[in-house]
This record gives sequence, structure tokens and C-alpha cells, in this order.
Amino acid sequence: MANKMAMQKITMGTVLAIAVMGIVASALGALVATRTISNTGNLKAIGVGVYLDSSCTNPVSSIDWEVLDPGAKVNKTIYVRNEGNVAVTLSMTTGNWNPSSASSYITLTWNREGYVLSTESVVKAVLTLSVSSSISAITSFSFDIIISGTA
Repeated sequence: MANKMAMQKITMGTVLAIAVMGIVASALGALVATRTISNTGNLKAIGVGVYLDSSCTNPVSSIDWEVLDPGAKVNKTIYVRNEGNVAVTLSMTTGNWNPSSASSYITLTWNREGYVLSTESVVKAVLTLSVSSSISAITSFSFDIIISGTA
């Protein structure tokens, strides 16, 4: 009987050790699968002013997208003001990607492409940065955002 109890104790101890190892291995596996992507983007405005507030008192010179995970989609609100004396059509492009391969996995869109902005007008715009869920080997990136107003 004592032999049988000793065998059960060993079996329970072994089962407990295997369970703990499985939990640790699962936790470590989850940490390895996580990717952190940080970014600070520069903003250039041509024919328009770009601001953080609707009263156009705080100009935007860069946008910090903060820490992003694969598959993330992040919105940032800006305000665009026509600083010329004729109506302009708004457009946005990106450039100067670092690393250049980041542009294959990260896209920037906005809700004001082709919008006609009259003189002395301000419009709220939402920039949306999307990170592909298949991104790999990129832990940080940067790029320029170019917002233009064309007469």
C-alpha cells in the first residue's frame, strides 16, 4: 500500500511539473509572437496649413503613431486650413520611408482626398495608419506625410 501511495505522489508531482512547464512555454511563446512597431512621421504641407486644433493655433510638424501591433489600425485627427487666396483640392502622399520595405506593410489613408477647400476655410481630416498583420522584421519605421492643396 505504501508503494502504491508513493507511486501516486510521484505521478501527481510529475503531472504538476509538466503542467507548470506547459504554462511557462505557452507564456514564452506568446511573448515571442508579439511585435512592437514604433514610428514618428514628419508632415509637410504645401499651400495649406495643418493643425492639431480647429482654431488653427497649434501647427503639426510630426505625428507620433506610438506603439503599433501587426494588424493595427490607428486614426489621428488633424485640421487643414487653406492659407492661399484661391480654392484648393486636397491630396496626400507619403515618401522617404525608412526602411523602404515598411511601405509594403504599412499604409496611410485619409478622408479628405480630392476635397475642395475654399479660401480661409478649415476642414477636419482623419488620417488612418494601417499595419499589415503579416509584417515581420520591422521594429521601427518612419516616413514623411505630404499634404498638398492644388489650385
